[in-house]
Amino acid sequence: MLVGLNKAWYAEQERTSFHFFNDNSQWKQVDKAGHFWGAFHQSRAGIDMLRWAGVPDKKAIVYGGLLGVVLQTPVEVFDGYQKDYGASVGDLVANTAGSAAIVIQELAWREVRIMPKYSFHKTRFAGERPNVLGKSLAEQALKDYNGQTYWLSVNVGDFMAEESRYPKWLSIAIGYGAEEIVYNHNATNHSLGFDAHRQYYLSPDLNLMHFKGRSKVLNTALYVLSIVKIPAPALEYNRKDGFKFHALYF
Repeated sequence: MLVGLNKAWYAEQERTSFHFFNDNSQWKQVDKAGHFWGAFHQSRAGIDMLRWAGVPDKKAIVYGGLLGVVLQTPVEVFDGYQKDYGASVGDLVANTAGSAAIVIQELAWREVRIMPKYSFHKTRFAGERPNVLGKSLAEQALKDYNGQTYWLSVNVGDFMAEESRYPKWLSIAIGYGAEEIVYNHNATNHSLGFDAHRQYYLSPDLNLMHFKGRSKVLNTALYVLSIVKIPAPALEYNRKDGFKFHALYF
């Protein structure tokens, strides 16, 4: 997979000697949240696959938890040879933090109580730079950081006593995103009328893993869907508009 990615994605790009590139100030760090989310769920899958294979639980957590770093690090190595950018220390830190977050939870609780999630909606900003922010919906879901929101969904019921009447399926999610990021160069972005700003959200969420049953098909579907935030009402705060309420936020 990585060899194929190296040939397909980087084949036509000019290469240079390996170097690092500091992109920590770009995209209001929404891309770093994406790296955290991706590494978390790759490591989560690694842990669960080793458990399924019969590996002792602690070893499954430690070894499987490395999968996110193992899969993401080579991509940074590939980036390090590209002339227009390079390997990002910030990305490496975000990848490691994502993998560490699942390992810590599994070692502490033997379950995931705080689940990183992703949601996306189309924005008008992708049309301003389709080559960078994506032309198709699939491309924009990956590239248009204006439409991406990353969440930490807290399974509140898991922190309460077993006899508590709090519904175990109801979680509370805290979200982060940004908007009006068309150009990373602040002066250019501002001169074209875009005011890049951060967005913060609070929203109810479903703990989909609570609904597991005997059906392997259903359980697999819930496992996959648990990486995304379901559309729900949300309260937003940003410095431009203050507080805003969304009846249904994607």
